[in-house]
Amino acid sequence: MEQGRLLSESVDFLADERQKAEFDVYSMKVVWAGGKDNLQLSERMAQIVANDPALRKDDRVRLSRPELFKATLRKAAHTWKLIHDLSLTEQEATRLRDFVDETCYADLHWGMFVPALKGQATEEQQSKWLPLAYKLAIIGCYAQTELGHGSNVKGLETKATFDPYTDEFIMHTPTQTATKWWPGGLGKVATHAIVYARLITDNHDYGVHAFIVQIRSLEDHQPLPGITVADIGVKFGNGGYNSMDNGLLQFDHVRIPRENMLMRLAKVTREGKYIQSDVPRQLGYGAMVFVRKSIILDASVYLSRAVTISVRYSAVRRQFGAQDGKPEVQVLDYKTQQNRLFPLLATAYAYRFLGEWMAWLYADVMARLEAKDFSTLQEAHACTAGLKALTTSVTADGIEECRKLCGGHGYLCASGLPELYAAYVPACTYEGDNIILLLQVARYLMKTVSQVQSGIQPLGTAAYLGRLELLMKKNCNVAKGEDWLIPTVVLNAFESRSARLCVECATQIAEATDPESGFAEFSAELIDAARAHCELIVVSKFIERLEKDIPGKGVKQQLQNLCYAYALSLIAARSGDFLLTGYLSSVQIAMAKHQLQCLYSQVRPNAVALVDSFNYTDHYLGSILGRYDGDVYNHLYKEAWKDPLNASVVTDGYDEFIRPVLKQELGAPRSRM
Repeated sequence: MEQGRLLSESVDFLADERQKAEFDVYSMKVVWAGGKDNLQLSERMAQIVANDPALRKDDRVRLSRPELFKATLRKAAHTWKLIHDLSLTEQEATRLRDFVDETCYADLHWGMFVPALKGQATEEQQSKWLPLAYKLAIIGCYAQTELGHGSNVKGLETKATFDPYTDEFIMHTPTQTATKWWPGGLGKVATHAIVYARLITDNHDYGVHAFIVQIRSLEDHQPLPGITVADIGVKFGNGGYNSMDNGLLQFDHVRIPRENMLMRLAKVTREGKYIQSDVPRQLGYGAMVFVRKSIILDASVYLSRAVTISVRYSAVRRQFGAQDGKPEVQVLDYKTQQNRLFPLLATAYAYRFLGEWMAWLYADVMARLEAKDFSTLQEAHACTAGLKALTTSVTADGIEECRKLCGGHGYLCASGLPELYAAYVPACTYEGDNIILLLQVARYLMKTVSQVQSGIQPLGTAAYLGRLELLMKKNCNVAKGEDWLIPTVVLNAFESRSARLCVECATQIAEATDPESGFAEFSAELIDAARAHCELIVVSKFIERLEKDIPGKGVKQQLQNLCYAYALSLIAARSGDFLLTGYLSSVQIAMAKHQLQCLYSQVRPNAVALVDSFNYTDHYLGSILGRYDGDVYNHLYKEAWKDPLNASVVTDGYDEFIRPVLKQELGAPRSRM
């Protein structure tokens, strides 16, 4: 057969699946996008990217690291030109960069460097630096993590020592472990960095503060004197995050002006006196909530991409069960496939609505901070920390599960899933290691339980703990499977589970020799309690979304099915928690599992349409298995011939290494006797 020739004309292999849909797909697209305007904007930006040959990405996994990085630089420059030529708004530009779908220095410049300037620089400093950053006259990165310290920010070693004689800070890397390590954009591109260092003045260490430091010349891009900067090397996977120049940075007594200390929250005077600003330090939390909001929205996007690939391919793929001349059974019809895949489909929608709520939370936090109302700050910090940990861990595991659900073909880079996983999995570590974050949530929950017992009522997502006495006493009254489709029944189950796990942990810690020893001893149990609290938040926000008006034929019913599928799949997976806390009986859990199977049967005819509602172009999805038309096998065959190994029929190396083996020319083999 001619190399690369398709076996048949392209047809829509998923047309029959789409005809089964019991809801209006366009209306669901509007819900997923967050409104018609957002949908139209996303479609316009996605088409611009998909139709631009300069932004192709199908060859990414075959490139060497230098080739990949240079291609990424070219795409980033091309994207910036498009933004200017098309006079795109900030929102349009952000969406355009999203659809280019290639991690690069711009992600850190816009996502970390600029927000940090907004949050920590004075108005005077912002007027100097932000105009340069907005037009990319400088390119910034965020240099916090060090070789020896990541999550423990207080342990950072880089020093910024004030010299009152010259009115300068001296930036210095005192040890190898103080080397800045991992900042994206630092390795080869950034001209400036926001560097976190220990502020030392008048022989006193005032802890970690932020400084803006120029690290490369704006003329020839050479590192400035006293600065050592480089890329840290190849990372996990083909393509993936290797398009990002994560870097290392060392300072050898580098001097910067005193004004380069970001002074919104604290400052050092010309005489070297350290002064706290009148601006509340809590304002710095705004940038943290913004970043975590973005991470949670990203989780819904990455998980929905993986689910789209797996659902479509599971509908195309047929295995076993052929009888009387009929075709084999679609893999998507097997209950084992549904039990693994449909919870992830439901989770993608759950995280989308969680992300919408996070956008509201960010606006609420910022409004309260500006009004100097810090009453909800601890709760907002805890819930955003926990939700970042939960969503990124579940999404990373979910992408890998989707790959396995695609069988052997899922292991091909052409499936899009290996690169998707490699690009996403760093989210489990950056912006806070997930285990550390869950322990922060647990510490907040233990404090809240103690306050409740003292008569102080909790706020926000922890408000349910104010009903501790009731939640500890009253058990579930589910009598039949359909009871699990009542919102209050589901919420009560998750609230009681979380409350009882919290109280159990608090009791165990109280019995320890001291609180810190108890916290360390029962850290595994505390993580379970924190995770239960976060899962409750996701369930509650999904239910709250369903209480709002949702137009479109059949749309609300599908979302209700997904909401209960999400909640009941968690009850099935965490049945041990519900049993051990005594809230549910084994019979009630069995009812939940039976109702879950009924929900999967309702999801099944709508599965392809539900992933179509994510509205991803084939370009953005980057997967042959997830093609919109389902024409998988023809294009897998065609793709195989593109591999450089197939450039010649007889491989390079045959004469040197294969022929001598076949012709017995390597010497007589030793006897095996």
